[in-house]
Amino acid sequence: MKLRTLAPRSIQRLGRRAAVLLAQPTARQRIRPGFILAGGQRCGTTSLFRALEQHPQMVRPTAHKGINYFDLNYHRGPRWYAAHFPLEAVARRRVPGPGAPIAFEASGYYMFHPSAVPRLARDLPDVKLVIMLRDPMERAYSAWKHEKARGYETEDFVTALQLEPHRVDPDDPGLGSVERSFSHRHHAYAARSDYATQIEKILTHIPRDRLHVMYSEDFFATPHEEFARLTEILGAQAPQNIAYDQHNARPSGSMPQEARAFLRPKLQRTYEELEALTGRRPPWTS
Repeated sequence: MKLRTLAPRSIQRLGRRAAVLLAQPTARQRIRPGFILAGGQRCGTTSLFRALEQHPQMVRPTAHKGINYFDLNYHRGPRWYAAHFPLEAVARRRVPGPGAPIAFEASGYYMFHPSAVPRLARDLPDVKLVIMLRDPMERAYSAWKHEKARGYETEDFVTALQLEPHRVDPDDPGLGSVERSFSHRHHAYAARSDYATQIEKILTHIPRDRLHVMYSEDFFATPHEEFARLTEILGAQAPQNIAYDQHNARPSGSMPQEARAFLRPKLQRTYEELEALTGRRPPWTS
């Protein structure tokens, strides 16, 4: 275990802030991300991140995986963002053998936040976007359990779904500024499972050949094959000796049938149109 994970969280936060502050004067010499893992929430992105950071060509952020720059911290500016990555010269020295270093980060809110993808497409015009999806109904239920466990949700799942249109306003004037919408981030269960709408918006800013969609069911069933396909698309060497573990999984009971009945019409378009949008048949589609 790394020493930074053994320190109290308050000390870890202070250390990260100090490191970012000290790194900002050399922002121009720091490596820029070649791809971003943009979501979705509760779809296995942490597990994919842990696999990616084992690849010798992949360069993760120096402090923690989620910078949340293009959604929650954009007001801090590009030098602040660049300071989260190592110096390019150092990154190049650390890559053994052939191949160049490929920097990346993972922020699970980018896919859903209305301003994140337009910002990253403008600031990183050559960046590739990787998104991981899972059965949209199961994702919604998993997200509710996650927010409930964190103390961010107080309602039962059915009530939370019924309240969602009133709690979550995609046109919230606070989004994209220093002020942030708590409910948009933490209470959007059905909306964040509406992959079709989100991918359509992404494709207005990111060309189709720079968007790679993965399905968590496929990744956990055949991780080496899915990971090899991803690294090929990213222009990296074939993976060797990668440990594929599942992180942040929560034990799950059965979803209430009332919730399934409520979600089905809201997610019908995603079930019907996702294959056409992504070019890959979802494993949950019968």
